[in-house]
Amino acid sequence: MNLYQHFRKEEHHFLDQVLEWRESVKTWYAPKLTDFLDPREQEIVRLVVGNDPEVKLSFYGGASFVERKRALLYPEYFEPKQEEFELVLFEIKYPHKFVSFEHRQVLGSLMSLGLKRAKFGDILIKEEKIQFIVAKDIASYIQLNFDAVGKTKVSLEQLSFDNIVQLEEQWLEETITVSSLRLDAVLAQAFHVSRQKVQLFIENGLVKVNWKITEQPHFECKEGDTLSARGFGRCKIVSIDGKTKKEKWRVRIGKQK
Repeated sequence: MNLYQHFRKEEHHFLDQVLEWRESVKTWYAPKLTDFLDPREQEIVRLVVGNDPEVKLSFYGGASFVERKRALLYPEYFEPKQEEFELVLFEIKYPHKFVSFEHRQVLGSLMSLGLKRAKFGDILIKEEKIQFIVAKDIASYIQLNFDAVGKTKVSLEQLSFDNIVQLEEQWLEETITVSSLRLDAVLAQAFHVSRQKVQLFIENGLVKVNWKITEQPHFECKEGDTLSARGFGRCKIVSIDGKTKKEKWRVRIGKQK
């Protein structure tokens, strides 16, 4: 069976990586810890590794509700503990009475340190509290170098995961009808904006499909895809329920509250 036919072309490189991880566990009979994976990458790992009797699989990213998690692939004898995932939780201390930060500002400041996105887990914002999760191997570097968000000076406090802020993800479902399953058509209906405006957003790199920037308006959406457009939010395709009498696609979507 050709495994690659079940995945989009742009996912083949990551698929190769997953196959290497799996073979590494089998060859060396030792666990393999990955960097942080987004939910689509986690799904690919599950699909590739999940049914292999020689390789076990666990995910953890600091809490049950987080999106970005590290995967641990391991042989049968191994019993993983939470510490095996090598995570560190930081809280940002800043003058919250005078300034407020958005997710993108915090992420931008972290990325400006020159580290891969895969080394960072979720950024958690609840009221004035801002926390983020990192891989243990970069924690000391972050503590030494992360001292500002934009022009505002900040400091970091390392916390135990017992102190992680609790977030709840809520989705509102609705049904839309679209002329095609093209990305621009689906987003235009989901966010109630013109197709031309959506096309500009896509072409300017402001739209993501399954957490990856997609610059092709004609990209064909599938069931299970998560779409986001900067300034509009996020939606996911829950199901594609066939065509109407007028030959339009009926699509069930969930939108984040």
